[in-house]
Amino acid sequence: MTLEQQWIEYDFNPFILFSHNGKIISLNSEAQFLLSATSSKELFELATTYASVSYGFKTIFIDIEFGRYKFFGLTVGYIDDEKIGIKLYRLPTLNQNILKKPNGEITNIYTVIDLCISSNSIGKDINFIKDFDPTIPEIVVESNKLIKVLNLIYKCFLENNDEIITKVFFRIGEYIKYDNKKYPLFSIEVSSKILDKEILEDLKKFIKTTYFYMDINQTSITINLPIITS
Repeated sequence: MTLEQQWIEYDFNPFILFSHNGKIISLNSEAQFLLSATSSKELFELATTYASVSYGFKTIFIDIEFGRYKFFGLTVGYIDDEKIGIKLYRLPTLNQNILKKPNGEITNIYTVIDLCISSNSIGKDINFIKDFDPTIPEIVVESNKLIKVLNLIYKCFLENNDEIITKVFFRIGEYIKYDNKKYPLFSIEVSSKILDKEILEDLKKFIKTTYFYMDINQTSITINLPIITS
């Protein structure tokens, strides 16, 4: 591998080279991780959408998000009709905790969730539904922070909802690296119809003190955690 190829391979920003019909010709390590959160078809469409009208390179600044991957811009380039490349620029995170392998104690995730559901269901006429993958092992996690995060998440849904769903599942193909070792991820997703935006702001502030990744949409909040067993 030449020095130029190594620069691309170890770049913090994902790069993909496509054929004219959308087939991946080459990609770097970061792009492989990105493809666990989106599809090659979607990225190819992104490249063709923002390519210049004539041969050459075009850079634009645009907010793009694929799950936990966030970008502030991209460059698209092609010099013939056979290949087109795209490079996305990752948004730097101020939460440096996610870059360090987390400390904590071996914890049963289901016990923590049940504890939080029990405390948040007191005095509430809400049906708490659980959809758990039972194969998630006990993991190393700061249980006190996890409990606080989950309590804040549940509080986001306690008003004006008659049902709250909690789902625990593996994130197939997604990993995070600590000290050059890959750890698979799993998710805890809490969802309902109406989300309290005021409590959500408190949650956003607290999540910055943790290493948890959080995804938010109109009806659900998801935290993503690494499976570290020792």
